[in-house]
Amino acid sequence: MTEVPSPQLRISDQNRESALSALGEHMSAGRIDIDEYGERSARITAAKTRGELVELFADLPAPHPRYEDAPQAVAAPEPAKEAAPAPRHPGSPEGWNGGQRFVAAFLPLVWIATIALIATGVLHGTLILVPIGLSIFARSMWGHGAHHHDNHHDRRERHLRDRDRRRELRDSFRDHRRGLDR
Repeated sequence: MTEVPSPQLRISDQNRESALSALGEHMSAGRIDIDEYGERSARITAAKTRGELVELFADLPAPHPRYEDAPQAVAAPEPAKEAAPAPRHPGSPEGWNGGQRFVAAFLPLVWIATIALIATGVLHGTLILVPIGLSIFARSMWGHGAHHHDNHHDRRERHLRDRDRRRELRDSFRDHRRGLDR
């Protein structure tokens, strides 16, 4: 027998997003109109517990919000299949193109040659900047996580937009509720 989680359990932003998605499906199916969608979505963004979400979906059929800590059904194991080749990741040597492979092989040689020539006095010490510059260039072009900053920036922007949208809906719901209380 599965234990039913308490309606007093706090919900996460992921739970709210799931509830908003389910509510959107109900509006698309014509079960609720745009005004009711606005009212319920504002209540979803202001909700703090599972009980508040359950109340909002009590008169609606599935879909309902999903909870990340809800027990998942265990599927029967699938028959063993032949192992597929691992996907090529741009940061791994298997996924590198010819230029990346060349730089990866050539750069250590440049370092060794430069250090040896400086140590023997054939070259001036400031030429150590050549392999340093090449290393920095290679890292910025092909290094692990070269695009990490862009991905992080996109996720952060999306998170901030979603947070602002939830706050707007919450505030409009509160304003609406204050108007009804007067």
